[in-house]
Amino acid sequence: MTHATPEGGAQRDAGAAPRNPYAGAYPGNLFMVVAPSGAGKSTLVNALLAKDPAIRLSISYTTRKPRPGEQDGQHYHFTTVDDFLERHASGEFLESAEVHGNYYATSRLWIEEQMKSGHDVLLEIDWQGAQQVKKRFRNAVEIFILPPSLDALEVRLKKRGQDEPNVITRRLLAAGSEMAHASEAEYVIINEHFERALSDLQCVVDATRLRFGSQYARHSELFVELGIHLPHVE
Repeated sequence: MTHATPEGGAQRDAGAAPRNPYAGAYPGNLFMVVAPSGAGKSTLVNALLAKDPAIRLSISYTTRKPRPGEQDGQHYHFTTVDDFLERHASGEFLESAEVHGNYYATSRLWIEEQMKSGHDVLLEIDWQGAQQVKKRFRNAVEIFILPPSLDALEVRLKKRGQDEPNVITRRLLAAGSEMAHASEAEYVIINEHFERALSDLQCVVDATRLRFGSQYARHSELFVELGIHLPHVE
């Protein structure tokens, strides 16, 4: 017996034959960038998006009020608690969390629509969210951004000037437990020199686009014409 999965493949019951890992792949890829606070994740992501317009940044839903300068649909999709819970109950969200009394979530429907259309999607997400995403999108690529040292991380947090000293201490303590999950990522980038880290990030994107599953999904007619088919899995 099989059960439908979001990527168009199937999840088999225990004892069933292994599922072809390429079956059901979308033409677009899903990237997840994970990092502790202060590692430079957002700066790297913004620079990548500026260089590579083919990547679409996923915009989260939230029930919190907009901050000065924030625009609906650009920074977040701002919504009510009732609307959020309704969307959650209908299975629209890929992952969700409650933070300081407000709800946040990633739209599964939007991501699937983008990937089906051949667009690559990028999520800025924490390690817990990444785990949830991988349960639904087996081909998602996780990229973990690390600081060159704990001292460097502390210096960056202080230079931002956004947090009180006690908050910085909490962020540093949290960073240790967060970075312990770097082993779950497919790629790890050490952000010591920004331009090198950005180049590494672009290389990961380029290499992912050249995976067999991605190329087959984008150019299936060509592959069939050339006599190349999805491999049979015993």
